[in-house]
Amino acid sequence: MTTLTAHITSSSTIMPAVNAYEIFLNDQGRSPYTVKAFLSDLRLMASYFAVDRVLGNISTSDLNNYFEWMQKERGVPCSPKTLARRITTTKSFFRWLNKNAIIPQDPAEKVIQRSVMSPLPEILSEVEVREIILAADRYRRKPKPDARPYTLLYLLLMTGIKKSECLGIHLNHIDLDAPEGPTLFIRYGSPVNRYKERKLLIDEEWLQAYEEYLAKYKPVDRLFPWSPRRLEYLLEDIGQEAGLTKHLSFDMCRWTYALSCYKRGEEINNIRQNLGVSKIQWRELNLKLRKMSGINDD
Repeated sequence: MTTLTAHITSSSTIMPAVNAYEIFLNDQGRSPYTVKAFLSDLRLMASYFAVDRVLGNISTSDLNNYFEWMQKERGVPCSPKTLARRITTTKSFFRWLNKNAIIPQDPAEKVIQRSVMSPLPEILSEVEVREIILAADRYRRKPKPDARPYTLLYLLLMTGIKKSECLGIHLNHIDLDAPEGPTLFIRYGSPVNRYKERKLLIDEEWLQAYEEYLAKYKPVDRLFPWSPRRLEYLLEDIGQEAGLTKHLSFDMCRWTYALSCYKRGEEINNIRQNLGVSKIQWRELNLKLRKMSGINDD
């Protein structure tokens, strides 16, 4: 950290600090998409100020004026979601500068964050869950039995894991002999995502299909050694087999799992941890679950 910021001071202009921040983000293992979005936001901010404006002379009022300009004077549409992201980026950037003693005070600390909630997700009803499980199970009974649809679908509904997590499961992440019962371990390679790592109990009803699946496909490393799109097609096929009018997806299964846990009255922190989300991410997710379960906060 010291190496990155050694040449940056409060008398430096914005872009050298942005370049150092880019290195920091990459070193933290942030995804290329996150880094690209953050840099785009910060370059827009840098373009608003004079090229010789130094970091130590940027105030909270300056930043509020910048966001006002972005919304009303720039002449380019800025959605509430984009605005919220750009405020988050700016806050992260100046917090990093302050934490590394480049600026004595954080001017973005008192900038008001604009939270925007995305639309409520589409979920499966209890009847639809039964229908798609039966449809996936029918593949196991066909003249050419195939346990793959059931193995994939039931795992998603049982654990609420994301598509990327599903694709990242290796066979050694499944421990059928764990003391507390069959367990799935969700692992991440990057240290920045360690809080997402967790262990999830596996329903024993899944195990027979899992054994059938292993016997037929004989995976040697990854549990599902196919492309993301191939697995998406597999879920779509299950939905069609069940006569589902909705588009069955990884995200739909994840939200259906979360709402099911919520309605059963499971402890909130356990749901959050099982989903592998941070406390900050949980705020919006919890609001959505409350609305979807019919709880009105008004």
